[in-house]
Amino acid sequence: MSAVPLPPLPPTPEEGYRPGGRSIADIVDREHQQLLELLTQLDGPDATPQEGLPVLTAALSRHLSAEEQYLLPAVRAALPAAAERVDAEIDADAALLAALKGLTDETLTDVVARVRRHVDGVGALVAELRAVASEEELIRLGNRLEIAEEAAPTRPHPGTPATPPWNRIVEPAVGVVDKVLDAVTRRPTYLADLPEPPRG
Repeated sequence: MSAVPLPPLPPTPEEGYRPGGRSIADIVDREHQQLLELLTQLDGPDATPQEGLPVLTAALSRHLSAEEQYLLPAVRAALPAAAERVDAEIDADAALLAALKGLTDETLTDVVARVRRHVDGVGALVAELRAVASEEELIRLGNRLEIAEEAAPTRPHPGTPATPPWNRIVEPAVGVVDKVLDAVTRRPTYLADLPEPPRG
């Protein structure tokens, strides 16, 4: 029986079927490494963070939204004993989004500390999920996470719902509005928009 609640796949004629895509654990681990590298670029002694702050804000907004839509519910379902830790991560995400709303060069240090705590906390949950979920489940979750990130908001909205099903309805709608504003203002929102994108 599946450790993670997912819609059933249609029957496949082949034994050992493996869906295409990347594991949610691999995706989240890589994004965490990219975020940490970006923070080092923005917070280092020779940094000029102003040019990277919009990208950091957008990347974190997308990342947190997608994790709350798919990763954290999967952890809650597969690891019932981790429910309190999941709740704590959701609360910490809301505080991080609130800090991002007023992100400036002066408040960057606080955001850096919050992101590092996020990476440690969620990284531990990802490792535990990897131990109990099948590779197929992790890949199917990874596919959903990547789709959710593309539709997610690019600006912090700490007041939006943080748990399914409402976040899966509200966040894409808010994301559309954000993307229109990004296009109008020509705001950079992807790591690839930076002069030296973090590779992770």
